Amino acid sequence: MKTYTIPKTDLTVSRLAYGCMKIGGGWNDEPLSAETREAAVRVALTAYEQGITLFDHADIYTRGKSEEAFAAVWGAIPRDKIVLQSKCGIRFQDDPPGAPARYDFSYEHIVRSVEGSLRRLQTDYLDLLLLHRPDPLVEPTEVARAFDALHASGKVRYFGVSNHSPAQIALLQATVSQPLVVNQVQLSLLHPYLISEGIVANIAGKPAALASGTLDYCRLTGILVQAWGPVDGGRLLNPPPDAVPHVKATAASVAQMAAAKGVSPEAIALAWLLRHPAGIQPIIGTTQPARVQASVQADAVTLTREEWYALFVAARGERVP
Repeated sequence: MKTYTIPKTDLTVSRLAYGCMKIGGGWNDEPLSAETREAAVRVALTAYEQGITLFDHADIYTRGKSEEAFAAVWGAIPRDKIVLQSKCGIRFQDDPPGAPARYDFSYEHIVRSVEGSLRRLQTDYLDLLLLHRPDPLVEPTEVARAFDALHASGKVRYFGVSNHSPAQIALLQATVSQPLVVNQVQLSLLHPYLISEGIVANIAGKPAALASGTLDYCRLTGILVQAWGPVDGGRLLNPPPDAVPHVKATAASVAQMAAAKGVSPEAIALAWLLRHPAGIQPIIGTTQPARVQASVQADAVTLTREEWYALFVAARGERVP
């Protein structure tokens, strides 16, 4: 598989990443079953054998069980052959009892979260740590202190963010001494707002999700853009019966293009993201090995400008302005 080199690091990563959110089973306190561990190893090993080298986690995924399940891969996958990434900052309701759901970028929580991830993953270090969602109460000096401690101890090599705007990144980077090298955001044909904002800005009556030039900012500052939800939870592959017309039309266009090129629909949906000059890294999250294999076909697909725009127009439900 072709690779990206993450700017300001020595990390070379596959163009597709594997997201481990679902491999831990249910979002509950039930212990991991042997069956869940075995399934996690199967899908992770399939991803690795297909050339995927970045594996994405978060401390909250299935309440920590996804990281625990992934630890069963050691022996089948050498630690030094992959890039291990996790995220922190989201706290559940009733943690501790009576507390609301919230975000927490305090020094104590960041350090405690990383130590928990390392314990569950059975590794000495993370290659990348991302702050999961923006914390309105963030104190950049607290983040800087946590990052300095984790970096100095060798527990985290590099740092980044997830779901952050340019201003939020700039605010952190003004205080944090380590470069912020990744921004993981929601992005797909059916959630294209980071891309489409540039062509709908200042057009009366055109709704656009607030994006604030995120992709351009990441390109300007050397930040790798990771796309979560790249096939929109499967809606691009098998839209539900009650899907709105443009979703059905987009899925049909993806399927038609896939058939014409002799590849999977997953490959076309992911190739649409890979075609963007920002160097986007889609994070696939299926737990089915066959769908991992279908997804990696995207690495061999290069859409023409016309094919890219044809899918974009289908997803918009109207031509470009």
